Amino acid sequence: MDNTHEIKRLDNTKLVFIGKGVIIGILAGFIVSLFRLLIEEAVHYAEKFYTYAQTNPLTLVPWAIFMFLLAWIISLLVRSDKDIKGSGIPQIEGELQGELQQDWFSVLWKKFLGGVLSVGSGLFLGREGPSIQLGAMVGKGFGVKTNASTSEKKIFISSGAAAGLAAAFNAPIAGLLFVIEEIHHTFSPLIWLTSLTAALTANFVSLNFFGLKPVLYLGNVAQLPLQYYGHLILLGILLGIFGFFYQRTLLALPKFYRLTHLPEHLYGIIPFLLIIPIGFFFPHCLGGGNQLILDFNQEQFSVLFLIGLFLLRYVFSMVSYGGNLPGGIFLPILTLGAILGGLYGTVLHNYLGMDSLYIRNFVVFAMAAYFTAIGKAPLTAIILVTEMVGNITHLMPLAVCSLSAYIVNDLLGGNPIYESLLERLVGHNAASISGTKTVIEYPVTVESKLDGVMIRDFQWPKDMLLISIRRGSSEILTHGDTVMKAGDQLVILTDAVHAQVVKRTIFQTSQLIQT
Repeated sequence: MDNTHEIKRLDNTKLVFIGKGVIIGILAGFIVSLFRLLIEEAVHYAEKFYTYAQTNPLTLVPWAIFMFLLAWIISLLVRSDKDIKGSGIPQIEGELQGELQQDWFSVLWKKFLGGVLSVGSGLFLGREGPSIQLGAMVGKGFGVKTNASTSEKKIFISSGAAAGLAAAFNAPIAGLLFVIEEIHHTFSPLIWLTSLTAALTANFVSLNFFGLKPVLYLGNVAQLPLQYYGHLILLGILLGIFGFFYQRTLLALPKFYRLTHLPEHLYGIIPFLLIIPIGFFFPHCLGGGNQLILDFNQEQFSVLFLIGLFLLRYVFSMVSYGGNLPGGIFLPILTLGAILGGLYGTVLHNYLGMDSLYIRNFVVFAMAAYFTAIGKAPLTAIILVTEMVGNITHLMPLAVCSLSAYIVNDLLGGNPIYESLLERLVGHNAASISGTKTVIEYPVTVESKLDGVMIRDFQWPKDMLLISIRRGSSEILTHGDTVMKAGDQLVILTDAVHAQVVKRTIFQTSQLIQT
């Protein structure tokens, strides 16, 4: 009888959280859809202006003043709340790990306004990171207003993040996987249920704004013949290498911007002024790059054009993100991947006689693989691209290419970019085992001052963990008040590289105590 009551209580809990997920999904879906709509309209008008300016170049003078004012307004927003800088994904991860605390309402309206001005001005930034942060702040606000517990707030923040990505790209399953794979790195039934509900609801709201057509619909992409599957591995290897350099460049941006001697909140002036000549000469290259990806459905580009386009997008996406502006790297990464895939497919067509019909295949596969290499979230990348392109028949080649890119980037020492950005944000980097984990034993001798000392009273080396104490035939799990005794064997987990240093440090410290 008691078991039946417990099962019923759990079922009711799930239903309650599903209902709350619907509410969060509606709110986040509406806010993110409005955010996305305003950005698309703003980029459209920016393109029209630059096209007009090509025949009336003097109009660039008042436009430059206008852009400077936009940069100044955003600098005020960033200075008033530093949590709106960048994509916002590291901030969400930090909040869920207890490293950061964001003012949900401040971030919500300032990120919304700053993101529309930054991404809408044509900078090479994405809307998806800000959309995820906006959705997460909706979830946090819901938790605050309903007096939710700390654990419930984390569920609502996660659900809002999933809803934000779903509304930004019309990709609800990718939104759920992003929360599980990128943010939590674990599986919780209550989190996935609430997040899936919020993502589906937000996607439904977004579809009412933008229609049923997938965001990056490339038409009916033909199946890639098996004879080209070897090229998927080679392309994955190349993308893994390119992804590694992208990670390194992105993390080094603060060093380059410090050379300008500008205050951090004014870094955004640089990309806002540099976008003017780019917009003047290449008005159709503005924004996150989704239109460039769609162009592969209609045009075939030359190798030199694609190389030049990649260099332009790579360099200025770095300049844009380094300016501490409210904007993400999600869509710019997918665009760079698409260009590299298009370049690879064009080379195969020009020099190996591959049918040009299959160039789009490599565009699709490279998007997922390049994002996998940089974000180290292959499942999210595969499903995201599948939902955005609107074709589910390419899961096998997507997985082959993505896995190849992941392995290569891992071998080069690349780390998930959002985790790296979070470490930089919170100002510390936890010690990582760089060699092989090893367990060593250290004896407590009669003459050692460790004899009779509590564990918490000894200054242990930083690169180790005391797991247990072997005392005779028994093994004791250690606590701070566990007393070490002569004859004990201390069981220590450490990196093989640090093993001897750990032993020597313990010996020297215990001798120092003795004297």
